[in-house]
Amino acid sequence: MMDSKISVGIVGGAGYTAGELIRILINHPHAQIKFVYSTSNAGNPVSGVHTDLLGDTDLQFSGALSDVDVLFLCLGHGLSAEFLQKNSIAESTRIIDLGNDFRVNNTTCGSRNFVYGLPEIFREEIRVAKSIANPGCFATAIQLALLPLAKAGLLQDDVHVNAITGSTGAGRSLSETGHFSYRNNNVTIYNPFTHNHLGEIRKTLKLAQEGKDVSLKFIPIRGNFTRGIFATLYMTCKLSGEEADNLYRKYYEDHPFTHVSAHEISLKEVVNTNKCFLRVQKVADQLLVVSAIDNLLKGASGQAVQNMNLMFNLSENCGLQLKPLAF
Repeated sequence: MMDSKISVGIVGGAGYTAGELIRILINHPHAQIKFVYSTSNAGNPVSGVHTDLLGDTDLQFSGALSDVDVLFLCLGHGLSAEFLQKNSIAESTRIIDLGNDFRVNNTTCGSRNFVYGLPEIFREEIRVAKSIANPGCFATAIQLALLPLAKAGLLQDDVHVNAITGSTGAGRSLSETGHFSYRNNNVTIYNPFTHNHLGEIRKTLKLAQEGKDVSLKFIPIRGNFTRGIFATLYMTCKLSGEEADNLYRKYYEDHPFTHVSAHEISLKEVVNTNKCFLRVQKVADQLLVVSAIDNLLKGASGQAVQNMNLMFNLSENCGLQLKPLAF
């Protein structure tokens, strides 16, 4: 138990992931938000942008930085490294970056080395890390669906992945494919076989499988809903359905947010939670793995707080017991 609260700073406070962080942290028993940094909104109430927070917080956006125990970076992809180069951050401050700057190749910035923040494989490394590269949303759903097989050396053939995501995965800035008139009653694919999360997925799975590359055939899909990722993965596998199910249950038995279901799973069961639900089935010679997460929580801000908890020696699920019901 902590004697004093963790002081928190959030940079890039106007986006969806920052909004989720604020919602979690203002209710976290061991954290206190010291500032939410946004030069374009400085002086304005946080509830003016994240309007559902009216009555929950009197925080105002700040145009200045100050020393904190942990700094969350909620900037656009490619902007975190630039921010750290332009601003002096105390060496004692832990950093959790929700962008993609430090996930794959450039894992260092100055004296900082960024650890990949997927607790289901790097929990002990996260505990002692000073800087974390928080995983991407698709990457989280797909890696959690494959880690037990990778650790057992069973990803020998092509893995086929179809995954559909809500519109919040595209961020808050408007784009043609993010407009309601485009998304509503519509489903499209984008970046087939080339999605930018593939690099981090392959890196983690190769490490888990002791240096053997994993072949992923990934089709990302834009969904006509706001939040959540529902991924289906299939591959040839020598395990029986019962053996595969047991392998997954054993792997995740001491991880508080990833659970293997004996029944069909749905997206609504995980939305507004930090959970990942998995369903493992054998159909003929194909192993089918279904993975469902909330892209803004387990796929972003919830996982970032999970990492913070580990870094500060708190219970992994502290402040993350969110929605109790499915509907």
